[in-house]
Amino acid sequence: MNEYSPLDFSGLHTYSIHGRTSKVTVADFAKPLASGATMTDFLASLPNQLMGHDFPELVNRLAAVRQAGRPLLIGMGAHVIKVGLNPLLIDLMEREVITGLALNGAGIVHDTEIAMAGRTSEEVEQVLGTGAFGAARETGEVVNAAISRGANSDTGIGQAVGEFLLERNFPHNDMSLLASARRLGVPVTVHVAMGTDIVHIHPTADGAAIGKAGHQDFRLFCAMVADLEGGAYLNFGSAVLLPEVFLKALTVARNLGHTVDHFVTANFDFIRHYRPTTNVVNRPTASGGKGYNVTGHHELMIPLLAAALKAKLG
Repeated sequence: MNEYSPLDFSGLHTYSIHGRTSKVTVADFAKPLASGATMTDFLASLPNQLMGHDFPELVNRLAAVRQAGRPLLIGMGAHVIKVGLNPLLIDLMEREVITGLALNGAGIVHDTEIAMAGRTSEEVEQVLGTGAFGAARETGEVVNAAISRGANSDTGIGQAVGEFLLERNFPHNDMSLLASARRLGVPVTVHVAMGTDIVHIHPTADGAAIGKAGHQDFRLFCAMVADLEGGAYLNFGSAVLLPEVFLKALTVARNLGHTVDHFVTANFDFIRHYRPTTNVVNRPTASGGKGYNVTGHHELMIPLLAAALKAKLG
């Protein structure tokens, strides 16, 4: 067995720190905020490192997208609704910042319950054992009736449910993404995986209608993505479904000859998942544009984004 003696460092070659390239300088440090500071002041105070650099850059790019009249699309999972962010998204639609929405099937379930009753998200553990989970009668009746009617008129799920909510004049339609989007003329598409949503277990569910109306929405989403050159696509909290749908829509658009090479993407979630990082942030922007990963809780990061965009756009 070899016996080792500690190395002698006396001959080590050194250099001056003043001639060395450094990644961090005091010029990049954060700046304390004064009392009464604005959102613009807050963004300017962030350290010029990592997300302190990337977040203001993302805000500037998104603002430039809308100032140029290009689309800003949001794909989102239902958790964004469940943590109470509908009013902020509705406000951005009213200000014409958000130009289109794509939801998963759970999104229309929670959004419809908000419109009807002002509440959503049951305690699964309390009702799963008795087989009562997901069996709320009104939710199944309203969502499935809207989808069936939409399928009969060649209408996608997003538009069909939004119109149904408005016609029923539910007491909390002002808090509904679907009702508000329909009122404002903002397109909403819904992308369903059969069996993932509680409305699929109801006797009113019509698989053929769900498939037909859902495919109509996928085709509409493809048209929205085909117009994304110079625009932006943000994924809020969908770990699998919408990143996959987005990538398929992008390849359809490019296959049909649409130029969709230079645009901004971002993924907002509290952990980094493979598919959003790969299918939203990295692959789509490989030929141009830029993708961002913003890690943090929706209930903090999305309000921050909304406030920053409003401050930038005025």
